[in-house]
Amino acid sequence: MNWKGKRVLVTGAGGFIGSHLTEALLARGARVRGMVRYNSRSLEGHLDEIPNPLRRNLEVFPGDVTDPFCVREAVRGRDTVFHLAALIAIPYSYQAPASYVQTNVTGTLNILDACLRGKVKRVVHTSTSEVYGTARYVPIDEEHPLHGQSPYSASKIGADQLAESFYRSFGLPVSIVRPFNTYGPRQSARAVIPTIVTQLLAGKKEIRLGSLNPVRDFNFVSDTVEGFIAAAASPKSVGEVINIGSGRGISIRDTVSEAFRATGARAKIVADSKRIRPEKSEVFRLIAGNAKARKLLAWRPRRDIRYGMLRVVEYLQRNASAYKENRYTV
Repeated sequence: MNWKGKRVLVTGAGGFIGSHLTEALLARGARVRGMVRYNSRSLEGHLDEIPNPLRRNLEVFPGDVTDPFCVREAVRGRDTVFHLAALIAIPYSYQAPASYVQTNVTGTLNILDACLRGKVKRVVHTSTSEVYGTARYVPIDEEHPLHGQSPYSASKIGADQLAESFYRSFGLPVSIVRPFNTYGPRQSARAVIPTIVTQLLAGKKEIRLGSLNPVRDFNFVSDTVEGFIAAAASPKSVGEVINIGSGRGISIRDTVSEAFRATGARAKIVADSKRIRPEKSEVFRLIAGNAKARKLLAWRPRRDIRYGMLRVVEYLQRNASAYKENRYTV
């Protein structure tokens, strides 16, 4: 697909994945409106890290997806909408579940409604592998039952079902992309890989983590972004739910070992009760079945954990002052 001159909206553009997606679209020549959460200091999140030569085709749009009037204005005149704006921290969803419903469910409803009114040609809605809960079988394909094991995952199930209903009820050309455990530069320190690496780079002799047993399907952010872009470009993805994952599982314990290798550091692992999910809420095994992405999108992962871990280490070495390894933020 030729993205040159395409008018695109990315919600959640200042976030981790959103900023990488925005940058990739700008590099392809798209005219991107990046919607970021309004704040009085004109902060743009990680959009600040996009090189100046690319920013000439970037319009930063401060707003809030929970406001339908704001959303309609953001969607106005766009050909393609990538909806990534969401509250995503699982531990905080235990404390503030209503805010997750408001942002993730009502916010998604506002986006879908605005896209329908605006006759947007393609919508890509962001799901999460957390909607599956602990796997009943692996690899997890798109037919796996959905199981809300946290308020966060429940809110994303609701958002996904709304997106599917707008396709079935109104013919909205929406694709649901379901990433598995994206990691890479710009990721929040509350995520497990930056949590490990920041403590190691700070020279900690003990690193504080939650459970080491869960298995995750980690995907480098450039692979996830390519999955989003491929979903928007392929007519075969309309009305479909598509997993974006490597198909390879690794335990948190073995992820720590990869971080040891990448940093050249070693440390004792100490269990931190604040970082451990309630037992019935923990998702113990997530491994993607990605046959559908390979078939419909001709997508496949290109980066392994060793490549990605080195990129994370390099980024955190350059940006150490932005991360507080002594503070755990839910």
